[in-house]
Amino acid sequence: MKSGNDDEKIDDEREKGQKEDRPPTAESDSTKSTHSQIESLHEIQPVVTLGEPVGNIDTKSLHRSRTQSRASSTRSRALSIIPRSKRRGLFGSLTFVPEVSNPYDYKRSTKWGLVSIIALATAAAPLGSTVVYPALPVLVKEFNTIETITNLSVALYMISMAIFPLWWSSFSEEYGRRSIYVISFTLFVIFSVLSAISTNITMLIIFRMCAGGASASAHSTGAGSVADLFEVFERGRAMSIFYLGPLLGPLIAPIIGGAVTQGLGWQATMWFLAIYGLIVLLMIIFFLPETLARRKPEEPAPIAQTEDLSRMRTMDSAKEKTKKLTKSLRRFLIDPLAVILYLRYPPVLITVMIAAIAFGSLYVANIAIQQKFSQPPYNFGQLIIGLLYIPSGLGYFVASLLGGKWIDNIMAREARKANRYDENGKLIYFPEDRLRENAWIAVTVYPLALLMFGWTLKYGVHFMVPAIAMFFFGVASMLIFSAATTMLTEFIRKRSSAGVAINNFVRNTLSCIGAIVAAPWINAIDVGWVFTSICIFCMLTSYSGIWILRKNSTKWRVGMDEALNAILACLPLYHTAEVLIEQRHSKGHAAAGLDNHLEALQHETHCGTDLVFGHAIHARHQPALIDDAPRVHTHRGAQSVGDGQR
Repeated sequence: MKSGNDDEKIDDEREKGQKEDRPPTAESDSTKSTHSQIESLHEIQPVVTLGEPVGNIDTKSLHRSRTQSRASSTRSRALSIIPRSKRRGLFGSLTFVPEVSNPYDYKRSTKWGLVSIIALATAAAPLGSTVVYPALPVLVKEFNTIETITNLSVALYMISMAIFPLWWSSFSEEYGRRSIYVISFTLFVIFSVLSAISTNITMLIIFRMCAGGASASAHSTGAGSVADLFEVFERGRAMSIFYLGPLLGPLIAPIIGGAVTQGLGWQATMWFLAIYGLIVLLMIIFFLPETLARRKPEEPAPIAQTEDLSRMRTMDSAKEKTKKLTKSLRRFLIDPLAVILYLRYPPVLITVMIAAIAFGSLYVANIAIQQKFSQPPYNFGQLIIGLLYIPSGLGYFVASLLGGKWIDNIMAREARKANRYDENGKLIYFPEDRLRENAWIAVTVYPLALLMFGWTLKYGVHFMVPAIAMFFFGVASMLIFSAATTMLTEFIRKRSSAGVAINNFVRNTLSCIGAIVAAPWINAIDVGWVFTSICIFCMLTSYSGIWILRKNSTKWRVGMDEALNAILACLPLYHTAEVLIEQRHSKGHAAAGLDNHLEALQHETHCGTDLVFGHAIHARHQPALIDDAPRVHTHRGAQSVGDGQR
């Protein structure tokens, strides 16, 4: 009943807004002349969003803008359904749920159904990483190898989960969500089948690594899909459903893995993943339409440039083809790695590292469970070992239900304490408000829980004691994971898939390292001292990170804004700059006039060469970067920044 009332409140709030179509994805108009591009910079208006600081700007117009941003409503207008023949994405015409012009307009029941499918897809990757844990001792015997080698089937699976989302995230922003889901889950099914029929450990490790990279698409792309479907003020509840997939995966996977391994052999775990992936793939094909906002079609280039480029192709078509090939390879292989550059911002780096070290320690604990409980004095079978992964999963689930509300209350309290209100009397939240007593408690409890887990295993204490320790580890670490993930979406605005991709990259890399070193480390110094070392390292690193972030977060946020402002000021010139560079290369010494034109561009906008011809050209292949930056006025070097996008 409470959920229903919340839905009615949201819908009532929507009805108060003015009707407005969903704004198109931010993208520079590559067809304007140089002077029209420069003039367009003066027309960009500052944007302030709800919950952001308000500067010396017209608050009345901003209020209207905010009201309009909430105007999309399931009640206020009928769905604008796209004809089957024009639906985007692979096999788009097969979906029973139609693609619409504005995904915000779907019925609430439809939205929740789509989020549930995405959550099931997101569960595939953690299922694959943990379902094999109970089978690791069996793999050692069957392939006549050592624990470190069999652990590579987990470690390299994790590293592929870390790397591949960088590309999935980038491609989904350009080619759409649906096609990425279909392609990646088709590959996941194929590689899971090949893993099941592997005849040696090398074959198994390689195909497991490929399956991990394929399944990881849902982690980064899924966050983008949720953002496509839900407006900001209702997105929190949707994200909680979305994250149930990654939470429930590690909870049930070891149980399934233990049961099927004990009854049917380790191959059954791979067949289970193949069947699960096939079910999700069919659900995506028939029920998940494309949700990415449609981009405005590009107009033909100006006649002068078209004729010039036409003559250049006629003179040297082979050279042009080579350039296009090189540009395409860069676009597909190199440009997606640019999201890693967000780590140069201290708030992003520290937030990611706090979560990553907790996640890495989790995989050391997972290896310790299957290794120590299968040996004396416990000597448990695969099924019992699988059940011993439940306590930490229960901890995640409890923290996901209660931790989010706790953090929301803390943020509201801090905003009230600082007297931060907008012109409508609503609280203004800052990302760093998520790291208060909840963070200090979490980074104290989870290392101590690992310490308790390690020493109780060393002395063979009753299995319930280390299980209780893992429950508290699950609760405390989940508080860190959820706070860090939400903070990243707030530090990197309107690029949720990139924030999740960065987080996955770092934390899964550390998880890979943990899975590789865990077994030999435990064998070398014993499990008690291993987790003593982890406890000390996690506490010192986390305490330092939280303290530094709390002390400098405001200053660093301003620095991030200034950097993004500089990039945005140059973005409208990227097409002109790129065309002029190509013409200069083709004309050689006869390009003095073009060089003067380039210098005029830089003088007019005060953009350095690295901005115009580096960031701006890269942004052509990463159009979503435009949405990350605040709106800017640029006039002969005088820059007026909208204070809203902090």
